Amino acid sequence: MKRVLLKLSGEALAGDKKTGFDEPTVTQVAKQVKTLVDQGMEIGIVIGGGNFWRGRSSEKIDRTKADQIGMLATVMNCIYVSEIFRSVGMKTSVMTPFTCGAFTELFSKDRANENLANGVVTFFAGGTGHPYFSTDTATVLRAIEIEAEVILLAKSIDGVYDSDPKDNPAAKKFDEISIAEVIDRKLGVVDMTASILCMENKMPMLVFGLNQENSIVNTVNGTLNGTKVTVS
Repeated sequence: MKRVLLKLSGEALAGDKKTGFDEPTVTQVAKQVKTLVDQGMEIGIVIGGGNFWRGRSSEKIDRTKADQIGMLATVMNCIYVSEIFRSVGMKTSVMTPFTCGAFTELFSKDRANENLANGVVTFFAGGTGHPYFSTDTATVLRAIEIEAEVILLAKSIDGVYDSDPKDNPAAKKFDEISIAEVIDRKLGVVDMTASILCMENKMPMLVFGLNQENSIVNTVNGTLNGTKVTVS
């Protein structure tokens, strides 16, 4: 495995606090990514915004404006996490699909690929830059654009289940499942738009719990304690 796209859940980065940042959690993520970068891996990262804002956090706000707030939440997350990554010795870049002054770099596929090839961990913030598309969709889109081999989906839940384990203690976890079955059963690993993008572009996913010890490194090195979502 040479190039991957890591999707981090905003909620997972908040740790037990459920909101904002939990610096020890983010630092542990940074140390794991540093291990992989030192092994020669090229890593792109998308971060959700759920630790600050969920798409429908307020019923009083227009959907487009609500989604724009969510995009900005992901920009804040990426700038913060990028700085923690730098503190443990990595080079980073934060790219957005819209101009953020001097805060970020405007997304370009060529520039992103150049960054990755040079060992720069590249954060893709701001979603797709358009309302009605989630960070799930942005994750798959960027993974396709940078020609990642796989998406690493680090969530607060440790894999894909046949029902929500928070609501159903008897929920069954899959070791492996096809993206077609995920779509047919509406399992919600990622949203439907992202799922179809994965299927059409044959982009596999490895889904695992971020908060399990060394989970990112273990997943990349072949010890997946989660679910493999296949596309063939």
